[in-house]
Amino acid sequence: MATKFPKVDQDCCLSCGNCEAVCPEVFHLNEDTGKSEVINPQGAPEDRIQDAIDQCPELCISWEEEKR
Repeated sequence: MATKFPKVDQDCCLSCGNCEAVCPEVFHLNEDTGKSEVINPQGAPEDRIQDAIDQCPELCISWEEEKR
């Protein structure tokens, strides 16, 4: 069975903070890098995480699958 989780492409992140504003339980702007990072991949329902993904202006966040 595969589980999906959000992943941020650090190379294209603009540090806009949209994902953190929409879903702070999952996303956080790293103070050292200024880039968004996933702090709790299952910290919110998938629809809220998808809303955060949809708010990324550079499309830097995607779903990845982890096989168990």
